[in-house]
Amino acid sequence: MYESRTEAVISSRQFRFRLMRHGLAACLLLIASILFGVLGHLYFEPHIPLHDAIFNATLLLGGVGPVILPESIGGKLFFAAYGLYVGLVFVASIGLILAPIAHRLLHRFHFDDADE
Repeated sequence: MYESRTEAVISSRQFRFRLMRHGLAACLLLIASILFGVLGHLYFEPHIPLHDAIFNATLLLGGVGPVILPESIGGKLFFAAYGLYVGLVFVASIGLILAPIAHRLLHRFHFDDADE
């Protein structure tokens, strides 16, 4: 996916395009995760309005926690699983955003295990 150690560092324009692709991938992951949370919230707690389900899903994704607590057993189990899932999504999205930057820095400094 990225250039190897023996290849030259890509241009600034190509690097900005790579950053935009990674940022777009992170945004799509976050949007899909919010949609998953909203649909699960509406499925397990059907009396909740759509705007409250969106609010709860985005707050969980942001690490704040739900404002409207689930009342059903299925809703509680879903929120527990979704809470664990969004923790992984947070780490994955940060990794997606920082991967090109870390690669460019390491590529510029020729940081490789073979040099040791």
